[in-house]
Amino acid sequence: MKLATKQTAYERNVMAESFEGKSSHISANQAAVPSYATDITHRYPTFRDEPFKTVHNWLDGKRYDDGAEGLWRINDDLYDLEDFAHTHPGGAEWIQLTKGTDITEAFETHHISRRAELMLPKFYVRRATQPRNCRLTFHEHGFYRTLKQRIREQLGRVNPAPKERSRQIVDGLIVCVMLTAYLAVRLESFAIGIVCAICVNATVIAAHNFLHQRDNWRMYAFNIAFLSYREWRVSHAISHHLFPNSVLDMEISSFEPFLCYLPWADLKNSFQRYGSWFYGPFIYGSIFLSEYLKRLMDSFSQGKNRFHLDDLIPFLLPAFMYATNPERIGVIFQLWLFVVLMASFFFGLIGLSAGHHHPKALHSGDLFPNDMDFGLYQMATIVERRGVEGSLLKVLTTFGDHYLHHLFPTLDHAILPQLNDVFLATCEEFGAGKRLSSWFSQYIAQNLQLARVQPKQYQPEMMANRGKTKHDQRA
Repeated sequence: MKLATKQTAYERNVMAESFEGKSSHISANQAAVPSYATDITHRYPTFRDEPFKTVHNWLDGKRYDDGAEGLWRINDDLYDLEDFAHTHPGGAEWIQLTKGTDITEAFETHHISRRAELMLPKFYVRRATQPRNCRLTFHEHGFYRTLKQRIREQLGRVNPAPKERSRQIVDGLIVCVMLTAYLAVRLESFAIGIVCAICVNATVIAAHNFLHQRDNWRMYAFNIAFLSYREWRVSHAISHHLFPNSVLDMEISSFEPFLCYLPWADLKNSFQRYGSWFYGPFIYGSIFLSEYLKRLMDSFSQGKNRFHLDDLIPFLLPAFMYATNPERIGVIFQLWLFVVLMASFFFGLIGLSAGHHHPKALHSGDLFPNDMDFGLYQMATIVERRGVEGSLLKVLTTFGDHYLHHLFPTLDHAILPQLNDVFLATCEEFGAGKRLSSWFSQYIAQNLQLARVQPKQYQPEMMANRGKTKHDQRA
């Protein structure tokens, strides 16, 4: 698709009009500029602006908007996967959670081999009666499908042995959490408590590698400090990963109205635009506990139990601290709360500046091609943090290798470096490039994005490193 080289005043006005009154965010005048869109959906998500945002609201909104008619929608076809859920190789939960929604993006990214695609006809019911709500496309010879085919071929030559290293890292981090927790209580040391908090945060982020995969016991390590792997499979794996920086991204909407990442002038006042420099760190520190309290409040308000047996995992750490130091219950409570709050702070500090919240990244409200290729959209929403390449420990604990992870989230981080050459070659072929930023500049950029209200026009990030060596490209 040929893109205009300069955004006209008319296009800016169309975009501004399209977000006046977000309930009908695509203006009728938008049809006059058919090659551009301001969001990846045709209709503003139902329940997005509910004051109490939960994964259940998000899923209910998808069921209302997606035209799946109580079934599972893939492209323009409807399937009944009810009986298949219990034999699904990835686990029944992925299927059960998404009943009544459009799972096109999840199906494409979670199944690299063609086995699932070949099985689909057995579950076919009928054609959908309404068009897809999502504008993203998967054309056979487009960027994403071309890359997926090449990755599929490359996986046959990949050495799987490094995946054991991922497992060892998570196991080692769990041991470090227990050891530092014991020492912090024994020595009544908040300095060691900080080290424990760093280990807890690293464990949670590293376990995120496993919650994307088929059911396994290491995904439960994600729950060590009040987060829920089950809820993150919706808010992160299904919502954020598939629709980053859009109105469908729960990691955008969940922080509103305090952190408003979308460049909508009517969404945030001056305090919201600039106050984040001061109150942002307090929000980081509240993430873990607020998620648990939100589930508790949702259970009471809806009269439905939102908890599962694995929600007891956060209490294993204080139980261990008490079992090894039973005479210091007061110190245990203080240190445990301190560890959870500090681990949450580190998690927010790393996670919210890891890859997306940058003025150079595409967000809802910016102009981009209508019917944009899914893979190119993913590329446009990421600015990767440099400085972690070559170290699996750093990659696993800082949301590293962000481009390949977003494109193929079920693949273990440990094998992604073996796919990098294929990825870069395909990017060069399609004129798409990686953007890199330092740790410090990403933190600054996050706050600049919170202040941004001026929309921009998408421009492909051409391979600026074309002509450099492969070593330079990786760096």
